[in-house]
Amino acid sequence: MAVSYNYLLFFSLVFSMIISPCIAQTSFRPKALILPVTKDASTLQYLTQINQRTPLVPVKYTLDLGGQFLWVVCLEDYESSSFTSPPCHSAPCSLANAPFCWDCSDSQPRPGCNNNTCNLLPDNTINGISFNGPLSMDVASIQSTNGKNPGRVVSVPKLLFVCADRFHLTDLANGVRGMAGLGRNSISLPSLFSSAFSIPRKFAICLSSSTKAKGAVFFGDGPYVMLPGVDVSTSLIYTPLILNPVSTATLLFRPRPSTDYFIGVKSVKINGHVVPLNTSLLSIDKNGVGGTKISTVHPYTVLESSIYEAFVKAFTKELANARRVESVSPFGACFDSTRIGSTRAGPAVPQIDLVLQSSDVYWRIFGANSMVQVKSNVMCLGFMDGGVNPRTSIVIGGHQLENNLLQFDLARSRLGFSSSLLFRGTTCSNFNFTSHA
Repeated sequence: MAVSYNYLLFFSLVFSMIISPCIAQTSFRPKALILPVTKDASTLQYLTQINQRTPLVPVKYTLDLGGQFLWVVCLEDYESSSFTSPPCHSAPCSLANAPFCWDCSDSQPRPGCNNNTCNLLPDNTINGISFNGPLSMDVASIQSTNGKNPGRVVSVPKLLFVCADRFHLTDLANGVRGMAGLGRNSISLPSLFSSAFSIPRKFAICLSSSTKAKGAVFFGDGPYVMLPGVDVSTSLIYTPLILNPVSTATLLFRPRPSTDYFIGVKSVKINGHVVPLNTSLLSIDKNGVGGTKISTVHPYTVLESSIYEAFVKAFTKELANARRVESVSPFGACFDSTRIGSTRAGPAVPQIDLVLQSSDVYWRIFGANSMVQVKSNVMCLGFMDGGVNPRTSIVIGGHQLENNLLQFDLARSRLGFSSSLLFRGTTCSNFNFTSHA
């Protein structure tokens, strides 16, 4: 117990040394912060924008729910009078768990190329590209919110991030300059914003299904109000967040737990019937393999092959009124949509339940989140075959998250989820970004 207390005390002191200058700049303390999120039509990645540097410029990022930290390309087109790199073995390096020093071969120091600083491994989680990059700091601004409207803009004068090289941008959406990590890590955005502004260690994502309307990430507690005045933070269902003791990152300097968010799915039901599958795949083993995680970098849910086959077989049986048709890539199970009706929550197809810690706690997936219209008369099951022996057995992807509120309570290590907001007469694109508090 003493070790745990001293550990927390140490990091509290480190956070205060790094972040306290930003608190002293203003007497205004936001209760929560908000970032708008858009969906890229070409890549299906979820994008956000943060104003950074001096003078401030908008920088576009791909949102990475399980990402370790914020990383951005610095070695070109990065101009800022407030950019700094913390010295090796300094408090920011300790906070970032970055014990190794970085020296740049160029004679002229510049952003992304400084001597005697610490380095980390920025990870493009879309394609697994990872390489050294120096820990860095610069000004960033973000909008506060009262949960109903955007509020005043507040600043962090020394927001920590990692500089990356241009090749890290491979497969990211056009115009993106890095990835915004929200994972279980001391220098992810939720941790840094919580410490900077003394807001609760919670954040929530609400992803829009439209490529023409904004969703949101909220940092801090609710309310999270969508038009027409619906507080979507009420009536959440809660389940524990599970810590995978083995990192899921591409590369690491030292062994450490995963920064991804795992939940304990115990079984899968379709129309109330249990899908027969190897339930051992639903647990995380000593090597960190198995289990269920939530991801914003996978556009659709990915299932281990035996789970996928059993799942598709059971779903097809329950959807007996619609015949199977030829598959349309990247999906494996497609149907004649002229035989599928519609409901307030999307296509009238079998309900999918991810059963969690008990039989009465489940995440229900309705047609809007299970089906994808690929042609005028063809609809496909928006789940994909992840192959044999994947690292994670079930990866819940973006399509299944859209128009669902997910609140990640880091202090209590639990996930609150709403299921489809369509039943509450609203969507994740209904936050009022146009008027200010």
